[in-house]
Amino acid sequence: MDGVAKARTLVSLSAQLVLLAAIAAAFFLRTPQVDGLSMEPRVHAGEFVLINTLAYRFGPPHRGDVVAFKHEGPTLETYIKRVVGLPGERVEVRAGLVTIDGRALAEPYVGFPDRRNAPAVTVPPGSFYVLGDNRADSDDSRNWGVVRDADLVGKALVGIWPPRRI
Repeated sequence: MDGVAKARTLVSLSAQLVLLAAIAAAFFLRTPQVDGLSMEPRVHAGEFVLINTLAYRFGPPHRGDVVAFKHEGPTLETYIKRVVGLPGERVEVRAGLVTIDGRALAEPYVGFPDRRNAPAVTVPPGSFYVLGDNRADSDDSRNWGVVRDADLVGKALVGIWPPRRI
């Protein structure tokens, strides 16, 4: 194979890979813009976040995952929060301290704690207890209960715009 044929093959293969990646991104990735301060300091208001919509088709979320989900409020919105309670666990928030089955949860990601209480909840099967990292300014499971597995959109991976960290 001469140099021109090799170059054509390489260009053709590259174009096919770019097309395949674009199709995969169109179907399996979303980039909603964050509206609000509930995930500060990890996710900032106005930031576009890359969401992997395939992440939970092959397994459930883990504690600590940042998830995107549909929430029916006054308007149907996509929320981004952190999973703290898994199915079957008893979650309670007392003076801002989250306990799982009576044990305090270490949460180094909480940027702005608060001292509010929330009643104990046993997370039902197929559901998750989610909280914002900015506890002082977050509308989350403390207010409206657990998130059903069926409402999960995917796993939030990284902020992509504006660029601030890699």
